[in-house]
Amino acid sequence: MSVIASGSTTGRFIIAAAVLGSGMALLDGTVVNVALVRIGEDLDASLADLQWITNGYLLALASLILLGGSLGDRFGRRRVFLVGVAWFTLASAACGLAQSPGQLVAARVLQGVGGALLTPGSLAMIQASFRPEDRGKAIGTWSGLGGIASAIGPFVGGWLVEYASWRWAFLVNVPLGVATVWIAWLHVPETRDERADHHFDVAGAVLATLALGVATFALIQYESLGPGLTAAVSAVGLAIGAAFVIGERRTRHPMVPPSLFRSRQFSAANAMTLLVYAALGAVFFFLTLQLQTVLGYGPLLAGMASLPVTILMLFLAARGGELASRIGPRLPMAVGPIVCGIGTVLLAWVGAGSTYVAGVLPGITIFGLGLVLLVAPLTATVLAAAPDRYAGVASGVNNAVARAGSLLAVAALPAVVGLSGTDYARPEAFSAAYRVAMLLCAGLLVAGGVVSWLLIRNPDDSAVAAEAAARAEEAGGGEELAAAGAAREAASVAGPATRPMRSAPAGWSCAGSQGCPGTSHGYHDHATSRP
Repeated sequence: MSVIASGSTTGRFIIAAAVLGSGMALLDGTVVNVALVRIGEDLDASLADLQWITNGYLLALASLILLGGSLGDRFGRRRVFLVGVAWFTLASAACGLAQSPGQLVAARVLQGVGGALLTPGSLAMIQASFRPEDRGKAIGTWSGLGGIASAIGPFVGGWLVEYASWRWAFLVNVPLGVATVWIAWLHVPETRDERADHHFDVAGAVLATLALGVATFALIQYESLGPGLTAAVSAVGLAIGAAFVIGERRTRHPMVPPSLFRSRQFSAANAMTLLVYAALGAVFFFLTLQLQTVLGYGPLLAGMASLPVTILMLFLAARGGELASRIGPRLPMAVGPIVCGIGTVLLAWVGAGSTYVAGVLPGITIFGLGLVLLVAPLTATVLAAAPDRYAGVASGVNNAVARAGSLLAVAALPAVVGLSGTDYARPEAFSAAYRVAMLLCAGLLVAGGVVSWLLIRNPDDSAVAAEAAARAEEAGGGEELAAAGAAREAASVAGPATRPMRSAPAGWSCAGSQGCPGTSHGYHDHATSRP
């Protein structure tokens, strides 16, 4: 049972390790987009190379993060976190030493493997270690410090790229990784799901990686493959994806218990995540290139351009979580993406001659306000829909969906809007395509809002139904988990909430196309008394 208090020495070390580990990924995500133009110039890279530099990381992360969360639950969250941090650190060094686009892409894939191991572990360590009554405060502290890391990321990353070298954008992770390993090794206690078996789904991990890899290859290499071959290769990717789903249903040791998806709330929140984070990844990818290629921004200014989003999330995300706790997540998760879509439409008109104050600031600010509304309730909804024993898996699923959305959007949209070769370096070719891409992203965001309105339901705190669902979930997986999901679903439509869900302070620890879907968690009042 979790007994650690948030104010204890051990508690502070757990938060420090989690913040430093996730902070490496945050800084990396902030910097890579602003470094793309300099990387392209230095390594003579094509647009497809730049897409692979972004998507090589996302591919490994999205396809293996499920396995990372599952391994942490089964074999020890601290152990898997440590392996992930060490792996990420070594791969970051390889990125910084790369001498060709191919070498950099390979190193980014390895970096994604490390990220898949450390990302779910950073939140799961907190979720599993702290007392239930202290989890909200601990997660709020972690997310607030993560927000500070996001806030300084554009300054540090942009400065390194512009005044030192893009290589230091990766090499800066080395000292951070060493410090994280030292703290976690000496001071973080081990936690695991004691009821989990010690098998892992190798076939599932291979099929997930192949499905995403084949689909990504088809989308990025559209110019060389042609329409017919692209469609054929994409169909192969879809077939492998279908085999993955069938295999997960039949295997005795799946990475993700299929019963999790019997909860409409869990499935709907992840469907919304796919749409919203597809748009989020593409918006930052295209906006950063537009600012540098068309408006002539340097890496530092391009990185700082999105700073209003981080500031808004840092100071207002907790308010967004509190609002969702009072009125339920449905309305914020529906309105938030639509507000983001409005901001994206404004950003679509940023072009040659636009000033930051009149052209960029209004759109990026409205975009950030939309994220304020949706991020905290989204993550709270996902984690609240799964029992504590599946904390790593649930976090892994949602992160995998977010990364897969960004991966596919960044892979597909350049071809959809007619970009290829070195168009990213030609202002006249890039600007027109940029506008179309941003409008398509706005459409994805609006679709995410519609999905939330139609499928997300506000939780009902009916004491009997909620307590029965919670205890059934804690009892185990399979039919018990399905019954718990059904009980929760019944409670959610039984009537208006009689007691509001208590929210944790929330901040935004997402950055660029590698952003993560929120950091907040909600707890029902009765949860703190659960044995």
